[in-house]
Amino acid sequence: MEFSVQTANPAKTETACLVIPMFKGSDLLPTAASLDDASERLISQLLERGDFDPTLGNVQMIPFAPGLCAERLLLVGLGEREKCQEGAFLKALDAAMVALTKLPVDEASIAFNDVPLESRDSSWKARKVLEAAERAAYRFDQFKSQPAPLARLNALTLFSEPENATLTQQGAQIGAAIGQGINYARTLGNLPGNVCTPSYLAQQAEQLGKTSNGALEVDILDEEALDALGAGSLLSVGRGSHEPTRLIVMKYNGATESEEAPHVLVGKGITFDTGGISLKPGEGMDEMKFDMCGAASVFGTVKTMLTLKPRLNLVFIVAAAENMPDGLATKPGDIIKTLKGLTVEVLNTDAEGRLVLCDALTYAERFKPASVVDIATLTGAVIVGLGHHATGLLSNDDDLALDLLEAGEASWDRAWHLPLWDEYQEQLESNFADLANIGGRPAGTITAACFLSRFADHFPWAHLDIAGTAWHSGKQKGATGRPVGLLSQYLLDREADAQVETSVN
Repeated sequence: MEFSVQTANPAKTETACLVIPMFKGSDLLPTAASLDDASERLISQLLERGDFDPTLGNVQMIPFAPGLCAERLLLVGLGEREKCQEGAFLKALDAAMVALTKLPVDEASIAFNDVPLESRDSSWKARKVLEAAERAAYRFDQFKSQPAPLARLNALTLFSEPENATLTQQGAQIGAAIGQGINYARTLGNLPGNVCTPSYLAQQAEQLGKTSNGALEVDILDEEALDALGAGSLLSVGRGSHEPTRLIVMKYNGATESEEAPHVLVGKGITFDTGGISLKPGEGMDEMKFDMCGAASVFGTVKTMLTLKPRLNLVFIVAAAENMPDGLATKPGDIIKTLKGLTVEVLNTDAEGRLVLCDALTYAERFKPASVVDIATLTGAVIVGLGHHATGLLSNDDDLALDLLEAGEASWDRAWHLPLWDEYQEQLESNFADLANIGGRPAGTITAACFLSRFADHFPWAHLDIAGTAWHSGKQKGATGRPVGLLSQYLLDREADAQVETSVN
């Protein structure tokens, strides 16, 4: 989505559509008031007659507005002023963008800059405008014989006060990059399992490397290399599949000091999960193509970072496999050896995500990382606990956990911190191996993270369980692209911290 920032009078702006937010039962916002004056009280009359109800999320298109240079107005309800916080702002913004993408317009101008939000500046608002625009314009119908028409909207003008123009420009740039990263993650998640295989993900990584102008170095470890390495846990998951397992490593070196410790993201890439020998029920199994959404979010974050070019060293690791139940598949009761050297008794082959991630976490150790965050659709238990609103967060480092929570609040891609106490580790005890791959029904999300923590004892580490936030079911079935926003914000915050530290030293 192309964008520009304008400080001129909106009433004199020539545009196909002018988007104006409105509160319910209160005075007009400054931009709306100036447009009302220029249009001989058109907006006030609509409100007085009840022709437009500014209830949160309501939209109405006005095809002609006398006295204005805009061809049409799009009024957007913000609800009651005293209840307008970030969530309401974003809901109104999403409604506006969905309506815009249905109009026959190539470009539009939007005046959400003067919506009052406590502690949110022009940069944040502009960022959210572009994110919403990118998401609203997204389509995934490449497998339909008659695809729906693409959204015509491809350019936005954002109004800004002159003193905030630079902040607005910066925020819009970040929002566009994150929005595109979110959409890339959505596409990877939405692809069917017969297309998006571990090899396909490896090809995507190679393509990102080729188009990065040397900014991204890509290494693909095939099964022979993984076997020589000793990654028996990762390999065990794909043993029942004809699709070969891959460990995908992407390295971005943008820090001023080349030896600066990198921040590492690790994504679970189970491109289809039948459950293996511990076969899942048939109902809803089609959604197990989304079991690689952790990997998809890593790819989406790579795309965002390649656009924004932060001054950081970053490593992105994807453990990609397909979990199938053929005659070679790992069986319940089998004991496997991890890259770290620990042995695992596999009590349930449907708890395979932790088996691929544990070897990826051990592999990450070689980079001497400043932090490691893994992202995985790991447990159904997190949905029971947190529903579909918050991502589960567990960590061995309180500072890292706090940084991620703050990034989630800033990006409005929120997480919730769960405990990782030693008492939970006892549930992973095995009579026959160093540990079991499941800890029973109680605290399933926590014991899954406890398992991973055994392989993250040499660096600050956090685990994001996105099983409840990575995709929608039902009529709106599809990948969400979360938590690309959270991850991107976390990394941008690390860049900001590094700049502050450099300036102090």
